[in-house]
Amino acid sequence: MLSRLVVLFLLTVCRPFLLGQVSPKTTPEYGFAIVRVFPHDTTAYTQGLTYRDGFLYEGTGRNGHSSLRKLRLDTGAVIQHVDLGPEFFGEGITILKDKVFQVTWKSGEGFVYDLNSFHLMRKFSYSGEGWGLATDGRELFLSDGTSEIRILNPETFQEKRRLRIHDGATPVDQLNELEFVEGQIFANLWHSNRIARISPQTGDVVGWIDLTGLLSPIYRLEPEAVSKRHRVRSKSKATVCHRKAVAKHL
Repeated sequence: MLSRLVVLFLLTVCRPFLLGQVSPKTTPEYGFAIVRVFPHDTTAYTQGLTYRDGFLYEGTGRNGHSSLRKLRLDTGAVIQHVDLGPEFFGEGITILKDKVFQVTWKSGEGFVYDLNSFHLMRKFSYSGEGWGLATDGRELFLSDGTSEIRILNPETFQEKRRLRIHDGATPVDQLNELEFVEGQIFANLWHSNRIARISPQTGDVVGWIDLTGLLSPIYRLEPEAVSKRHRVRSKSKATVCHRKAVAKHL
């Protein structure tokens, strides 16, 4: 079943403080404006989403239902897919050069696919959980629900360093889906309508995006509902955001 659950929106600066008088120490806040809505399969348990050459690439979750998919943006039609084994709960994906990388939640195992054929090229392992995955074009950035983001070598998958994410002196955890946007890491916070804009050099949160109001009332009834931001077109500063109620079953 298709539903209009993928939206294109523009970031807008918000001034939530009286008369717009923002303290120099206050992290900037941003809102959004919906530009366009696209159809999407409501049965897909979306965990990762990225965009390349007019197509969406989606990683879905749940044991026995996890997959990697290629979608037509305008219709939501699945034109290519590969299923994960029933023991895997698929999570974040990213594209680097001609490869698609996908991680899993608790299995400590990831996959590398050929971008064109979806042929499984290799597997890799990592410690702990896998949540979101992104790339700056050189390295892989992996979140695991904590306040740290791991940076991995995309060839050896060895951990090179970690970013500790903080807003001022306060650590920011529950970091989930990741995306690189004009030199910053965008990370949505699990159980939140907020996206952190993060410096990949320091781990500082340099801005917040508030997506309150993006979810329709039917999704706001779900206690586990979240808005997951997924793709920004740098030239227009437009973001494709997947609006879907998702949950991790603990």
